[in-house]
Amino acid sequence: MFYEPKGGRAAHGLPHDPIKAIVAPRPIGWISTLDAQGRPNLAPYSFFNLVSGAPPILAFASESLKHSAANAMATKEFVFSLSTRPLFDAMNASSAALEEGVNEFEVAGLTMGESRLVRAPRVAESPAAMECKVLQSIELQDLDGKPTGGWLVLGEVVGIHIDERYLVNGRFDAVAAQSIARCGYRDYAQVTEMFSALRPTDGGAYAPGSRDR
Repeated sequence: MFYEPKGGRAAHGLPHDPIKAIVAPRPIGWISTLDAQGRPNLAPYSFFNLVSGAPPILAFASESLKHSAANAMATKEFVFSLSTRPLFDAMNASSAALEEGVNEFEVAGLTMGESRLVRAPRVAESPAAMECKVLQSIELQDLDGKPTGGWLVLGEVVGIHIDERYLVNGRFDAVAAQSIARCGYRDYAQVTEMFSALRPTDGGAYAPGSRDR
């Protein structure tokens, strides 16, 4: 099949939009911020990823100006905490549409961990967290230059917390951490298996499926 997404649901004729399931799995941006009054907020974002390695830059997008994006833009900082299978229920609970000022950490039964370089707290129970300072925020527009209502927030990672139990042979072990990802619809995936392969530019013989340890 082929369709043009600007036609909405009528264009694809399916009961649910397939786009988010095709571009998947996606890491979950579990974003914590403080509002202008210093009140904490925590919410998961499906549109999230690492977009640069040097310097490390994270990006998350909000399809409307929700609390996390608005707070990050106002305070110029946010924290990303890694979502894992043991923390799934808490992560899911933090996605509730709550009134402004309600502490999602308390609602989800989570501990606010102290950050080192930003004021916003991290999820203390998470195996890893990244403190970020906002570089820029971009109001998203369509091809006609019309605002979509969405915003993209980019933040440079200035501090990283890692639970050393999940460092194996000098690597962060996503299988041991039970990292999870969003797969569209109401579906999620857990990292349960890994495979490695050398690139042609790594030198030596190309060995598909090898573990480069």
